[in-house]
Amino acid sequence: MNPNKPPSELRAALADLRPYFVRAGWFSVLASLLVLAPSGYMLEVYSRVVTSRNHLTLVMLTLLVLGVYVLMEVLEWARGELMRAAGLALDARLSGRIFQAIFEANLRRISGGTQQPLNDFRQVRDFLSSPALLAMMEAPVALVFMVLLFLISPVLGWVSLAFAVVLTVVGWFNERSTKPTLMEANRSAIAAQQYADGSLRNAQVIESMGMLRDIHARWMDKQREFLNLQAKASEAAGGYQAVSKLLQTVLSSLLLGLGCWLLLHNSLNGGDGMMIIASVLGGRVLAPLVQVVAQWQAVVNVRDAWTRLDNLLTAVPPRPENMALPAPRGAVQVEQLVAGAPGTQAGNILKGVAFALAPGEVLAVVGPSASGKTTLARLLTGLWPAAMGKVRLDGVDVFTWDKAELGPCVGYLPQGVELFEGSVAENIARFGQVDHTQVEAAARAVGLHEFILTLPQGYDSPVGDGGARLSGGQRQRIGLARAIYGNPVFVVLDEPNSSLDEEGDAALARTIATLKARGTTFVVMTHRTSVLAVADKMLVLRDGQMQAFGPRDEVLAALQQAAQPQQRPQAAPTAATRIAGVA
Repeated sequence: MNPNKPPSELRAALADLRPYFVRAGWFSVLASLLVLAPSGYMLEVYSRVVTSRNHLTLVMLTLLVLGVYVLMEVLEWARGELMRAAGLALDARLSGRIFQAIFEANLRRISGGTQQPLNDFRQVRDFLSSPALLAMMEAPVALVFMVLLFLISPVLGWVSLAFAVVLTVVGWFNERSTKPTLMEANRSAIAAQQYADGSLRNAQVIESMGMLRDIHARWMDKQREFLNLQAKASEAAGGYQAVSKLLQTVLSSLLLGLGCWLLLHNSLNGGDGMMIIASVLGGRVLAPLVQVVAQWQAVVNVRDAWTRLDNLLTAVPPRPENMALPAPRGAVQVEQLVAGAPGTQAGNILKGVAFALAPGEVLAVVGPSASGKTTLARLLTGLWPAAMGKVRLDGVDVFTWDKAELGPCVGYLPQGVELFEGSVAENIARFGQVDHTQVEAAARAVGLHEFILTLPQGYDSPVGDGGARLSGGQRQRIGLARAIYGNPVFVVLDEPNSSLDEEGDAALARTIATLKARGTTFVVMTHRTSVLAVADKMLVLRDGQMQAFGPRDEVLAALQQAAQPQQRPQAAPTAATRIAGVA
């Protein structure tokens, strides 16, 4: 690691938990030292009680050792609570940041824009109170026990050190043999989960066309691959765990035998009781290593999760603190936009698009499918970055504008309307503080108020997951009401009438006209002609390039003139035929 490079966000957050680790470490030291209490009790009973036959001594020793047992459990409980508190502190610091990083990664179409980072963070957080980490905290006490063995006899110390080295080598082989398989198993598990999530999102399509059997078979293939890899890693890890436990058991018995042999040769410091102490110490020297080997799968999993999280937070740095800006008036300026879908190598979709709108103007954007209309909508709302050029709202770059500050001034209706679990009112109010007067005003503006009153709970009726309880047209109208809620000064609508009937189409045109009179600037991507009646300007896109831009009537006249050689002389051109020629 570069010493001049600041630590990553994860490392910095972990460093802030140092007080928790220090206190838990001291509790681990004390609890581990008290593990010797049963051996001390046994030696005292043999040396004092059996020889003196004193009942009071036995009672006092028993009460003392019982008190030590209670203290050990209290220390273990306190250590566990400390590490759980550390996990909560880590969650409080990073959970919001990780959610924001996932959100931005999804917008930018880069790796990590799924729920997997949340699972990774849960693994990292839970690892703080896992047996593997707690065993690592006991490693300093294991060194103390080894020093005690050297004091009892250097022979016993060197033997325990040799076993510790052998067990470390076993752990290294465990790492070498299981890490690649475990990492591949993790990737397979993630792929299987994502495939299952995608299948559930498309349940209606799968059921209607009888695709369930084949989809299930493909998911089972992915699941079997994950299970086979996990079983392979577990088999290898199980062998190393057995070897580590064998070494621990052998060392305890070997130290007892060696201690007896040294005692017979008058080379054991401390007398015959040290044989038993040496045997106990030998087992405790290897205990942390044995526990880590046994929990190695958890260690590999959390390390893999840590790497993915670190990569995500590095790829999506925290948003900078921007200076608060005055609310915009709705003046839009698009400067030679060149842009493509972020996170792909498909090339540019928009190529040199440029135009300007004054506050209160309505722009209709037309063009055939794949001409770049949706891409332009995402750039206008600051969702996607531009490769070249900028979108400015009142002179400020929309992409860099703090969306929490800009959001109430902007309305957006995407082509695929997304509603969220909650009530109708909450969805219209953008899940902020519900202003019932403004919610009703937005619903009335799009012709939705009467329908909402027919719902069992009116505006408090739940819409279901993704708006599942509503029709496509109803979802689109609620999305439109959400876009105009709070009278924003700039509204972008991407195919707003694709699911609307004639009544909804008329309501949309009235809504645009009403808000236009209040000074709201509109950009409407459309294939249908109903919006043209309220449009001031018109932009024609084809293959990501501007074919025409200007006042609506001038562009329509230009389209009519261009379409004339292709029409029969007796056929009077209409707005519909002119748009059809473009779309």
